[in-house]
Amino acid sequence: MTAALTINIAYIVASVLFILGLKMMSRPDSARQGNFLSALGMALAIAATLLTKGLEFEWVVIGGVIGTLIGAFFATRVQMTQMPEMVALLNGFGGLASLLVGWSAYHYTPQAGILTTSATFLSVLIGGVTFSGSLVAWAKLHGNLPSRPLVFQGQQLLNGFLLVLIMGIALFFLRSPATFSPLFVALVILSLLLGITSVLPIGGADMPVVISLLNSYSGLAACAAGFVILNNILIVAGALVGASGIILTQIMCKAMNRSLRNVLFSGFGSVVKKTRADKKGEVRPLSPEDAYLVLEAARSVVITPGYGLAVAQAQHVVRELGELLEKNGAEVRYAIHPVAGRMPGHMNVLLAEANVPYDQLVEMDAVNPAMDAVDVCIVIGANDTVNPAALHDKTSPIYGMPIIETFRARTVFVIKRSMATGFAGIENDLFTQENTRMIFGDAKDVVQKILSEFKSK
Repeated sequence: MTAALTINIAYIVASVLFILGLKMMSRPDSARQGNFLSALGMALAIAATLLTKGLEFEWVVIGGVIGTLIGAFFATRVQMTQMPEMVALLNGFGGLASLLVGWSAYHYTPQAGILTTSATFLSVLIGGVTFSGSLVAWAKLHGNLPSRPLVFQGQQLLNGFLLVLIMGIALFFLRSPATFSPLFVALVILSLLLGITSVLPIGGADMPVVISLLNSYSGLAACAAGFVILNNILIVAGALVGASGIILTQIMCKAMNRSLRNVLFSGFGSVVKKTRADKKGEVRPLSPEDAYLVLEAARSVVITPGYGLAVAQAQHVVRELGELLEKNGAEVRYAIHPVAGRMPGHMNVLLAEANVPYDQLVEMDAVNPAMDAVDVCIVIGANDTVNPAALHDKTSPIYGMPIIETFRARTVFVIKRSMATGFAGIENDLFTQENTRMIFGDAKDVVQKILSEFKSK
C-alpha cells in the first residue's frame, strides 16, 4: 500500500470519526464520547499527515508538542466561567492559522491557478476577520473592553468602505497575484481591521451568537486553507465546523427572536434604558432561612441557572439541593435557556459537570407551559433570559426575545449578589413582581445556607 493511499484511507476514517463525534456531542449523555471520538479522529489525521512526502517532520513534531502542552495546561486550569473566553481565543487562533497558511501558500506559489488563488484570498480574509474579531469578543467577555456596544457615527459606513476596498483588492489579486505583494499585505491589514470594527458594536447580550458565528468563520477559513494546500481532511473538518457553526448561530438567533442581520448591525444595548425609578413595584428581600420554609413545603421546584451560577461555582451545591428536595417529595427540574451564560450550551455543560441527571434538564419550550403549576422557581444568576420585559415592554431592547417565564410560578426566588443589571445592561422587571423574593448573596453561600437548614431538621 502506497503512502498516498494510506493517508487518504486515514483521512476517510478521521472524517467519519469527526461526523460521529459531532453527532454524539448533540446529546448531553453522549457528549463526552463524541468529544473523544473527535479527538481520536484529529490524532489520526495528524499522524497520517506526518506520512506526507517531503514534510519537515521535526518541525511538525515540535509544533505538536508545544500545542499539546498549551492545550493540556488550559484544559486543566481554565474555570467554567472562563470557557466562553477560551472558546473565543481558540476560534481566533484557528482563523490566524488559516491566514498564515494562505500567506505561506501565496509566498511560495504566487503563480497558482484561479481556484488556489481564490482559496488563498478567502483563507486570508476570513481568517483575519475571525482572528481580530475573536480577540475583541475575548476582551469583552474578559472585561478588558466594555460589554456594551461600542458604536460611533458612521461605523457601518466604515465597514462598508472596508468591504469595498477588500473587494477591489480581490479583483487585482485574482487577475495578477504575482505582482500583488504590497496589496496582499494591505489585504491582511484590512481583514484584521474589519474583524475589529464588526465585533465592537455588538453588545454583551448577543455574545453567545457572536461566538457561534466566529466558530463558523474559523471553520470556513480552515476549509479555504484546505483548498489552498489541497488537503482533504482540512477541507472536510473545516466544512463541518463551518456548517455546524452556521446552524448553531441560526438556533441562537431563533432563541432570541432576532435575525442575524439584527445581531450584527443593530448595536443592541445602545438604546436608552429605563432606570430603577421608572419601574413600578418594590424589591422584597428574603433570608435563606425563610426560603427553606417555603421550599420545605414545595412539591414542584424549577431551578433556572444563569451566568451567576457559573461565577459562584455553585453547580455542585445546587445539585445537592435538588437531591434533598427530591427526597422531601418535590419534583425538581432545571430550566435551560438556549442563550443562558456566555456561550451556547454553557449551562448544560456546567450542570453535567456536577452530575445533574440529564432527564432533569428541560428546555425552555417544554417548561414554560407548565410554569403555572410550579410551586417555587429558583433563579440563580440568570437575568436577561428571565426578564418579563421581553414579553410586554415594547420599548425594551430585548422585546420579543423568548424567555423562561419564571414570573408565572407561584413563588420566585432570585439569588443574586446585587440589583446590578445583566450582560444586556437593562433592568429586570422580575425583581419587583409581587410573587418574587430576592435572596442577596453569593449563589454558593446562599444555597449552602438553605442546605444547612434542610440538614438540621
